[in-house]
Amino acid sequence: MINVEVAKGPNENSLSLLRRFTKRVQGAGILPRLRSIRYSERLKSENVKRSKTLKKIAKREVIQDMLRMGKPIPERKRRR
Repeated sequence: MINVEVAKGPNENSLSLLRRFTKRVQGAGILPRLRSIRYSERLKSENVKRSKTLKKIAKREVIQDMLRMGKPIPERKRRR
């Protein structure tokens, strides 16, 4: 990460200091980089993938057993 630092001069008002800071941030390209990674997701670890797969397999077996016995299959929860 690049840190942007701006010091106030002796005859400088707050508005010009803020404007100078904004220009430095734009020049450093900090905001586009942050916006690009804002909604990205991490890669799932091998343990998480394995446990999720095992849960799917177990659920599939339960549904197949229910079908063999002639029981009704529970409806899936729907998301909005």
